[in-house]
Amino acid sequence: MNDKIAELRMPDSVTAIVTCGYAIWSGDSVDPATRAKFDETRIPVAGVRHVRIWGVQVDDERELPGRERTQIPDEDIWEINLQAKDGSKYEFDSKLLAPASD
Repeated sequence: MNDKIAELRMPDSVTAIVTCGYAIWSGDSVDPATRAKFDETRIPVAGVRHVRIWGVQVDDERELPGRERTQIPDEDIWEINLQAKDGSKYEFDSKLLAPASD
């Protein structure tokens, strides 16, 4: 993990995954065909990436009738890069993952 990522105040759930070095699926929302590409109990973590989606503020009634000012907040997404059984790497939203047990 580089210092720039550490400065961004990584959520505890992401820190736990990175520290462990392995992840598991946190639920059943990932397609079974995709899940089959990865180890069932310990998926190696190849990296982490922070993505910031900038929000917008609309002050024009013509754009959104009935609302003089609408604001959509910024969103921070943490992506975990996982290594598949064949060595290829895929990025997933950290909310889909949990740290693997030792």
